[in-house]
Amino acid sequence: MTTRDDARRTASEPRTDGLRLVPPRPEPSRGDPDRLPDRDRGTDGSGGPERDGDRSSGGGRGSALAERLYAARERKGVDLYRAERDTKIRARYLGALERGEYRELPGDVYTKGFLRNYALYLGLDPDEVVGQWRRERGDAAMVRPVIAVPRPIAQPRRGLQFSPGIIVAALLTILIVGVGVWLGSQVMRFAKPPTIDLTTPREATVALDEGATSFTFKGTSIPGATITVDMAGGSRQTSADSTGAWTLTVDLRRGTNMFKFDATDPDTGKHADQPAQVVITVPVSQIQGPIVKIDGPAEGTTFQNGAIPLQGTATGAPSVTIAASYVGPIPGAPGPSAPPSGSPGSGPAPITVPVGADGKWDTGSNPLQLTTGRWTITVTATNDAGSATLPINVSVGYKGVNLVVKVKGSSAWMKVWVDGKVDKSVGGAGHTYRDGQVLTFTGDSSIEVWTGSSGSTFFTLNGQSLGALGKRGVPEVWLFKPPAAPAKTQPH
Repeated sequence: MTTRDDARRTASEPRTDGLRLVPPRPEPSRGDPDRLPDRDRGTDGSGGPERDGDRSSGGGRGSALAERLYAARERKGVDLYRAERDTKIRARYLGALERGEYRELPGDVYTKGFLRNYALYLGLDPDEVVGQWRRERGDAAMVRPVIAVPRPIAQPRRGLQFSPGIIVAALLTILIVGVGVWLGSQVMRFAKPPTIDLTTPREATVALDEGATSFTFKGTSIPGATITVDMAGGSRQTSADSTGAWTLTVDLRRGTNMFKFDATDPDTGKHADQPAQVVITVPVSQIQGPIVKIDGPAEGTTFQNGAIPLQGTATGAPSVTIAASYVGPIPGAPGPSAPPSGSPGSGPAPITVPVGADGKWDTGSNPLQLTTGRWTITVTATNDAGSATLPINVSVGYKGVNLVVKVKGSSAWMKVWVDGKVDKSVGGAGHTYRDGQVLTFTGDSSIEVWTGSSGSTFFTLNGQSLGALGKRGVPEVWLFKPPAAPAKTQPH
């Protein structure tokens, strides 16, 4: 037996490498011999069974492609086993190709792949070989063997198990994710300023009835934000609740009321980028006269110095006029050494105080200076419709030494001793005061003032105006020790 016959015999024997070829059996059709299975109609298509002698003798190599492949391998001088080793294609498949028995191959896709690789190995044109195979096969569909792959025995699925390492890793992952989310929220909060929105009113300009005296604002911001409203005469604050909602009630005055709202994040200190602003108008009656009110001092107050601060409110007037009238000495107390004009009814010149946008007025740093005795202070507000006057009675009874010093005309350096000791408010090195500043000193027996410009320093002793005691730019030291007259001393 030749090597060629051995190769054919070996190629015809099935090999089991974990795969089992099971050719399907097509259903026979009556009256149609072309649809009969090959085992029933024979290899020649006559309908008779194929003879084993024909298969073994190479009767299947009626195909020109099979003869071509066989001839090319003979020319190359290799057997099927050598070709199997070189091409990595089993010898049984190579033998089937050389015999033209394509039914023994796994399928068309594998057949075309085998033909291309075998043609390249034998030095033939792979495209031409595949094309010849298609032409010889014609349009008849080849019966493909079914490859039955043995299934592995399914192993029982293991239950979910948690080891200490998995638990620790899961906890660390949750912790890291939580910290990351928290840090991200904090970064966003610090980067983003708070917002402020008004829900009541929604309009920027509101006109109310003449009798309106207050208004309640409502709005939203971030939870816990501090809401500040700036208005004439000061500001008001409130806090937003846990939902960001806030409410604030403010007083109104006749005329134009302007409100500016701002939100502050208590954690970051950032303010809102766009504050809200509302203007509320309350009509002013053209025939209504002014209204004046004194908030302080109270009726019958006794002062131990003559600097009388006054404050109050006025409606319908741009300013108020304050005047004082001397009534007489305090019973049981000595009268002033030099009362105004020396008789009741006289007093200092009236002063005018402007009324603010919020309707408030205050003498501030320019209090009413009165001497010892009983006084009637009158506050008057005037407009085109008329005037309103409100009196108040006070008493001035000095105790010890009260000295009011006003810097006027230019700045002046001063050093002050009260009852022989340096005044702490001025300091041991003295202090320079600008034009218009007013200082008040009170002692038991004496007050001594060293001024760098005597003509720019004006004195009022126990309510009695002394004016400037020297010339501007001339440094002098003055000692005030009533009832003695002021005396000039030497610096010390």
